[in-house]
Amino acid sequence: MRGGLVSFVAMAYIVILNPLILGGFSADQAALDVEGGWLQNTQVAAATGLTAGVMTILFGAIARLPFALAAGLGINSFLAVSVVGQVTWAEAMGLVVINGLLIVLLASTGLRTMIFNAVPHQLKTAITVGIGLFIAFIGLVDSGFVRASGFQSPPVELGEAGSVATLPTLVFLIGLVVMGILMARRVKGALLIGIVATTILALIVEAIFKLGPAAVNPGGWSLNTPTLPSSVFSLPDLGLVGQFSFGAFERIGPLAASMLVFTLLFTNFFDAMGTMTGLAKAAEVADAKGNFPRLKSGLIIEGVGAVAGGATSTSSNTVFIDSAAGIGEGARTGLASVVTGLLFLASMFLTPLTQVVPLEAAAAALVVVGALMVAQIRDIDWSEFSVALPVFLTIVVMPFTFSIANGIGIGFLSWVVIRALSGKAREISPLLWIVAAGFLVYFARGPIEALIG
Repeated sequence: MRGGLVSFVAMAYIVILNPLILGGFSADQAALDVEGGWLQNTQVAAATGLTAGVMTILFGAIARLPFALAAGLGINSFLAVSVVGQVTWAEAMGLVVINGLLIVLLASTGLRTMIFNAVPHQLKTAITVGIGLFIAFIGLVDSGFVRASGFQSPPVELGEAGSVATLPTLVFLIGLVVMGILMARRVKGALLIGIVATTILALIVEAIFKLGPAAVNPGGWSLNTPTLPSSVFSLPDLGLVGQFSFGAFERIGPLAASMLVFTLLFTNFFDAMGTMTGLAKAAEVADAKGNFPRLKSGLIIEGVGAVAGGATSTSSNTVFIDSAAGIGEGARTGLASVVTGLLFLASMFLTPLTQVVPLEAAAAALVVVGALMVAQIRDIDWSEFSVALPVFLTIVVMPFTFSIANGIGIGFLSWVVIRALSGKAREISPLLWIVAAGFLVYFARGPIEALIG
């Protein structure tokens, strides 16, 4: 139960961030679609809490694993930036629904499980390590400790011009040290205690210095300003539920629409596969080959999450890597997911309260959990270079490109090519060849889309 609470606290930002990506308070602030339509911020926030809550409870009850689901950040950004310029929001969400139905079909027939089992255990371990680096990098970026430099070299830098220059980043560092000490001393509830303590410190800092959000003050808080709300209760507006359409195929043509579905499918499919691999290992429910109990049911429900996300206009709901924070706190069963899901449902009515915890407090927990996951690098045999290079590429490409799917794709491609040309072609599963070919198309989708107009 404590782990479920920590997972929610680490993930609660999605209720605030998803509306900012997909919606807006007005049409001037929103991502406008091809007809000038937009998704209202409050409606997206309510639907985000509803969908995440229902799907996480469903996952906990059926798959009985401590993995929480919410709107995937990669896919919602892709929809807002690349898709709605061609179709309406309702049509974009219709593509997400189709993507989810395909995932459910692949999982129900057992093909998704077969692909999962075809991945060599070295690559599965590499995926876990890569995800550990990825979520640690997310935490460092969210806290402002690491920033884009604005120059071609180096692409990122420490804080502002190489120094910690803001109070929110200092609060993050204090939280990171507190959590690190508590973890080292094996204190039960270390991450939860650290998040609460960091939030209290953030409330004090904000009360004294009145920093506000970074969008207004460059030295302010990354996302939400930690202040005690005047009211904690609000009624949810669920007007977006059911507002999707399959009109994209008529608007832009079957070929172009199918290419968008293919991109969504590959991103969704392999992001989830990688995340579940990493979380299963972190929760110590995976065997030596990286497989874990109730894999098929978990993969089916994750596909249903994509359907539900499209049907509620919140983008594909997928297993969230931030669940690792709850696992780091001790979550091992589906009870944790049920707790997280119930809290997401409550967030529909308690939206002001979810904004009290600053992103900097959750970011510190992500860095700690990243360290725990990277420790599994000890299980990789680096003595054979035809294994070492694909494994290395899988690990580093995830944080460098900010994408789990990219890391998996590069890892699969390099594994197939290098192992085959090293005289080990017979050891490669035929399914891995097929998936690697699919990733070739995935990485070449830009030129392919240009060719088909």
